Amino acid sequence: MKLKLTASAVLLAAIMPALPASADNNAVTRADNGARMSAPPAGLVVQYSGSLFMIPVANIAISAVWPGETYSATAVFQSGGLLRWFDDTNIEAGVSGYVQENELAPWRYQHLNHASGKGRIVGIDFVEGRAVPDVEPPFGSMGDPPASDEEREGAVDPISGILSMMLAAPATANGNICSGRVPIFDGRARYNLRLENGGMSDVSTRAYRGEAMVCRAYVEPISGYEDGKRPTEDDTARPVTMWLAPIEGLWVPVRYRANTRIGNLTINAVRLSVDNG
Repeated sequence: MKLKLTASAVLLAAIMPALPASADNNAVTRADNGARMSAPPAGLVVQYSGSLFMIPVANIAISAVWPGETYSATAVFQSGGLLRWFDDTNIEAGVSGYVQENELAPWRYQHLNHASGKGRIVGIDFVEGRAVPDVEPPFGSMGDPPASDEEREGAVDPISGILSMMLAAPATANGNICSGRVPIFDGRARYNLRLENGGMSDVSTRAYRGEAMVCRAYVEPISGYEDGKRPTEDDTARPVTMWLAPIEGLWVPVRYRANTRIGNLTINAVRLSVDNG
C-alpha cells in the first residue's frame, strides 16, 4: 500500500530541509542575503530513531566532513516495522561540493533506494547553479509537467540543504534561520519548503537536552510529480516540525515530528558527535 504522500516522503522532506531563506517570504532564491555561515567543524555525525505509536519505525543517520574548501556527506534512511506496511524505504544518499563564504555549493548528489529492487541511481549534477538530473536507468516519467530548466535554477539538493541550515548565522541578515521559502530538487520532484519560526522551546532527547528553535516546514509542490502522486492540499497543510539545537556553533535538528495519514511520526536524535579537529 502506498500513500500519495507517504510517511517516508514527509520525513525525507523534513530530514532534508534547505538553506536559510531571505526575509522576503515570497523569495525563492539562493542569492546573497547578507548572511554568513559559521565556520564548519571537521566532522559531524547524527543518528536518529523514529517511532509511530511508540513503536520504532525508522532509523536515520547523517555524517559529514569539511576538509578545507570542500565537503562531503552521506545520509541513510531506513524504514522498518509498521512503516514498511505503507512505504518500504532504504535510501542511501551522498553529496560532494565546495564550501563558499555564504553557502555550500554542491557539484554532485545521488541516492539509491536499495528496497526498490530497481537499482536506480538518482543523480543530480550542478552546472553553473542549475540542478541537472542524471538518472540511470531513467524514470518512465519525469512528472506531468516535469521540472523545467528555470524551475531547477538555484535549487539545492536535500543533504546540502540540511548542512547549510546547520551552519547558518542566525544573528545576521533577517536574524532568523527559519523563514521564507527554499527551492528543492530531488532528482525528479521540484518543490519549495516554506519555513515558519516557532520560537525557542525546551526539548529532551537521548542526544540533547535544552533549548531549541522550533521550525515548521510546509511542502509546496511545484512540478515533477507523476499523475496521482502530487501531494494534496490536506498533505501540504500538515507541516513537519523541527527542533534545531544550538550545539558547538551549529543549529542541529534533534527532533522531527510529522502528523501523517497513519499517525504522529516522531524522530529523535539518539547520538550526536561534532569533531572540531
